[in-house]
Amino acid sequence: MITYHHTIPFNQLKTTFSGDLYTDNIHLSIYATDASPYRQLPLAVAYPKDANDIKELIRFARKQKVSLIPRTAGTSLAGQVVGEGMIVDVSRYMSGIIELNIEEKWVKVQPGVILDELNKFLAPHGLFFGPETSTSNRCMIGGMVGNNACGAHSLIYGSTRDHLLSVKVLLSDGSEVVFESVSIGEFEEKCMGDKLENQIYRQLKEILSNPENQQEIREQYPDKQLRRRNTGYAIDILLDSAPFTPDAPDLNVAKLIAGSEGTLAFITEIKLNLVSLPPKIKGVMAAHFETLEDALEANLIALEFKPGAVEMMDRTILELTKDNISQQPNRFFLSGNPEAILIIEFARETKEEIEDICQQMEAKLRARDLGFHYPVIWGKDINRIWNLRKSGLGVLSNMKGDAKPVSLIEDTAVPVHNLSAYIAEFKQLLASYRLSCVYHAHVGTGELHLRPVLNLKLKEDVKIFRELGTKVALLVKKYKGSLSGEHGDGRLRGEFIPLMVGKKNYELLKQIKQTWDSDNIFNPGKITGTPPMDTSLRYEPGLPTREIETIFNFSSEMGYMRAVEKCNGSGDCRKTEITGGLMCPSYMASRDEQQTTRARANILREYLTHSTKQNPFDHEEIYKVLDLCLSCKGCKSECPSNVDMAKLKAEFLQHYHDANGVPLRTKLIANINGLNKIGSKLPALTNFILDKTVLPSLLGFTPERKLPLLANQTFSSWYKKHYPVLVKSAKLKKGKKVYLFNDEFTNHYDVELGQKTVKLLVALGYEVIIPEHVESGRAFISKGLIRKAKKIAEKNVRLLKDVVSKKTPLVGIEPSSILSFRDEYPDLVEASLRHEARQLAGHTFLIDEFIVQEFKAGSIDAASFHEEEKNISLHCHCHQKAIASSQSTLDMLSIPKNYHVTEIPSGCCGMAGSFGYEKEHYELSQQIGELVLFKQVEQLPDNTLVVAQGTSCRSQIKDGTKREALHPVEVLFGALISSSSTTNNTL
Repeated sequence: MITYHHTIPFNQLKTTFSGDLYTDNIHLSIYATDASPYRQLPLAVAYPKDANDIKELIRFARKQKVSLIPRTAGTSLAGQVVGEGMIVDVSRYMSGIIELNIEEKWVKVQPGVILDELNKFLAPHGLFFGPETSTSNRCMIGGMVGNNACGAHSLIYGSTRDHLLSVKVLLSDGSEVVFESVSIGEFEEKCMGDKLENQIYRQLKEILSNPENQQEIREQYPDKQLRRRNTGYAIDILLDSAPFTPDAPDLNVAKLIAGSEGTLAFITEIKLNLVSLPPKIKGVMAAHFETLEDALEANLIALEFKPGAVEMMDRTILELTKDNISQQPNRFFLSGNPEAILIIEFARETKEEIEDICQQMEAKLRARDLGFHYPVIWGKDINRIWNLRKSGLGVLSNMKGDAKPVSLIEDTAVPVHNLSAYIAEFKQLLASYRLSCVYHAHVGTGELHLRPVLNLKLKEDVKIFRELGTKVALLVKKYKGSLSGEHGDGRLRGEFIPLMVGKKNYELLKQIKQTWDSDNIFNPGKITGTPPMDTSLRYEPGLPTREIETIFNFSSEMGYMRAVEKCNGSGDCRKTEITGGLMCPSYMASRDEQQTTRARANILREYLTHSTKQNPFDHEEIYKVLDLCLSCKGCKSECPSNVDMAKLKAEFLQHYHDANGVPLRTKLIANINGLNKIGSKLPALTNFILDKTVLPSLLGFTPERKLPLLANQTFSSWYKKHYPVLVKSAKLKKGKKVYLFNDEFTNHYDVELGQKTVKLLVALGYEVIIPEHVESGRAFISKGLIRKAKKIAEKNVRLLKDVVSKKTPLVGIEPSSILSFRDEYPDLVEASLRHEARQLAGHTFLIDEFIVQEFKAGSIDAASFHEEEKNISLHCHCHQKAIASSQSTLDMLSIPKNYHVTEIPSGCCGMAGSFGYEKEHYELSQQIGELVLFKQVEQLPDNTLVVAQGTSCRSQIKDGTKREALHPVEVLFGALISSSSTTNNTL
C-alpha cells in the first residue's frame, strides 16, 4: 500500500475551517500534478468556502510553517500549482459572479468563475471579457490573473492584466486589502503607516524611484512593445505609471498581482474591465503553406490587414488530429498536406468587407508566392476551425511512444518582426541536438508554442531538457523577448528569470517577495527561489515503464501504462453543463476534481507506477476514484488526448476482481442476459419477484426505481413466428438485405421496438435476417468481467465474419450493444481475429446510420412517409455521440417532410446501464439527469415527441420527468404511409 506521511496537525485546522479538508492518499495523488511535466505530492488539499476560510488557512500556514498553493482548474503548463504544501482549490465554492455594472462595463467575480460561463452570463448585455484562452471552457479567472493569460485574440484584447481593474486579496499577515488604481496623492498616503499594505507601497516607491533601478528595468526587461510578456514580477509595468513616469496612468498594484502566480497574496475578488461584443460578421481565412518559413513571412502580410487573430498549426498537429474522433470533422477545410496553416480571422460589419480584405490578402500572398490554398470559412464552421486549433495541446499526447512534445520553451514570445530570425536560429539549435519540434499558436503576436520532442523518462533527454531550456532563454534574451508570453514562469522557467531580467532586477524581485510574504507561505518556489527545472519531474528519469499484461489489446498505445500516460493534465474533462459537452458527467454533477478523467488517470499512473504488489491494480484507492466513472465514452472522443477511461476502467476492474472477488450484484448484472433467458420462460413470475418483493433492494438496487420488467415474449420468438408471414405480402427490393443484431435489451425488454424495426425495414423493401449470434457482452464489459466479454466477442466475430459484408451490413437498435462491434471488439478479441473484427466493425451500423445512408443513396424515398407536421426533441445516447455521431439520428428523423428535429444539448443521461439502479449511485445519477436533460424535457410542449435511442436513456427520462421517450425507429415507423399488412401491429 502506498502511504504518504506528514506530521502537520491538520485536525486542529478542521475545528475552525468551514470548507473541506483532505489529507488522504487519493486527494494527494490526484493533486500531485497539473498540465506540466512536474509532480510533487502536496501535504493536504483544502476547498475554502469563503475569505474567512482562507484567513484560517493563512493563520495555520504561518503557525505550522507550511505553504499554500492557490489552484483553480489546474491547467497550468509550468508547474505553478505543483508543490509540497497545501493545495487550496477555490474552484468548488468560490465561483460566484458578485456584481455587474453594465453602464461602466465592469464585473466583479470570485476567482473560481469559469471564463466561458462568465461570457455566457455577459452575452445578453452585449459584453464580454476580452482575453480568450484555448482552455476557456474550464479555465478560471483567478488562474488567468495568476498567469496573466492572453489568448488567440490578444492582437485586439491584450492580456488579462490589461483588463484588471482591481483585486481584493488577503496578505500574508491575514489582512484584507484592495489593490486598485490610485492617484499620486493616494499613493503617497498609502506609503505612510506600519501596516503590511503600507510597507508594500513604500517598498515599491523606493525601488521604482531609484534612477539606477529604472534604467536597469528598462534595459533588461522584454521589449515594452511586446504585448505578450510575462517574465518575473511586472515591475516594468508599474514603472510606466505615475508617479514614476511623467504623464503616465495612475499606479495600480493589481497589475503586479497579474502574473504573480499566487506568490504575493491570495486573491478573493477580481474586478474586470469588459468590452463590447465584436461585430457579428466574421470570416476566417485558413491559408496553407509549403514551409514553416513561408507561413512566418505570410504572417507579416496578414497583420497589415488588421485581423483579430492570426494563429498557426503545423503539420505535426494536423496529422495528430486525423485520429481524434471529435476533431476529424473539423478538418473539413484542409487540402493537400501543408507544412503549416495560418488561421486569420476578421470581424467586420459586413460580409462584403471581409471578402474584399481576403481577396486583397490572397492576391498579395500569391504575388509573393506564399501559400497554395486560401479557403475562407464562414458562420458556424468558424467554431469548427477554432476547435481544431484549440485541440493543439491535447492531441500532442497522442504521439505514440514515450517521446512527446514537451512543455519547455512552449511560451516564448519575441517582437513579431524578429520572429522569422528567432525561429531560424532556434531551428539551428534544435538541429544541433537532432531534435524535431512542434510549432503552433499565436504567431500574430510573436509567440509560437515550441515543443521539442523529448523522452523525459530518459536521463539523457532530461539533460537535454535543461540544456535546451538554458540556450533558448539566451536566444530569447537576444531578441528582447519574453521566455513566458502567457503561460507563466512556474517551476519550468523561474530558474531562468535572473538571466532574462538581469541579476540586479532579480534581486529586486526577491526583495518584493520578502516584503509581501516574509514567511514564504504563498506558493514558494515559483518566480523567486525556484528549484532546478529538471527536478520533481512527473516521471523519474531512468525508471522503466511498468509493463502490465492485459486482456484488452493496448498495443496501439504501447501498453496499458502508456494509455494512462496519454493524459497530460490539460483538464478538458472539467467541462460543465453550461459550457457543454459529454465529458465528464460525474464531474459536471459534483464539480469534484476527484471525478474528472484527469483524476482517474492520475490515480492509475500513481499507483501502477509505484505499487509493489504483483497485481498493481489491487488498490482500493483506484477503485474508489474509478467507481463513479459512468463509462459514457465521452473522454474517448472529447479528450484531445483520447484517453479512453471506460476501457481503462474495464481492464482495471477485471484485475481488481481477480484479487478481491466478484460481488454478487456485479455477477447478476453481468449475467443478466442468461438470467433473462431463464426468467422469460415464466415472465409473469419473474416480473412479480422483480416488482413486488424486497429482493432487488437486498441485492443493492435502489428502491427509488423499478427494475425493467420482461416482455411477455422474446423478440427472437416473435421474429421466428411472424417474420415469414410478414414478408409474404411485402414488396422487397432485389439485393436489399440487412442483418439485424438482436441485442439482449431488445430481445427481453423492448420487444415491440424490435417488431417495429423489422416492420419498418420490410415496409421500405429490405429483407431482414437475424443471423446466428450471441449477446453483445456489453454488461460484462461495463462490470469489468472482460475475460467473459472476450469470449463473447470472439464468438460473435466467428459467427458473423463470413456473413456480414458491405452489401449485407449488420445493424443494431441499441447503441451500447451494436457499437461494441466498432469500439471494444477489435481490441478485445484474440490476435488471430483482429483483422476480421476490424472488417466486421466497418460493416456494422446503428439503424439510424443505415437508414440515412440508404436514403442518401436513393434507396429510401421520403414519399414513403406522411407529411404531417411534428416537432421532435432528441436526446442522443452517449456512446453514439462519442463513437459515431448524433447527426445520423437527426437526419433520419428529418426524412419525413415536415418533421422538425432539435437536439437536447445534454451529455450522458446519468442512467448508464445499471449505474442509476445501484443504491450508492442513484443520487448522482439523478443529479446528472437534472443538469440539462430533465429541465429541457420538462419544458417541452406536450405535443413534442421526446426521442432517445438508448434503453437506459428512455428509462431515465421516464423516471426523471414522467415523459415517455420513443426510439427513433418508433417515430419513423409511425410516419409510414402503408396500407399493407407489413405494418400491421397485430403481427
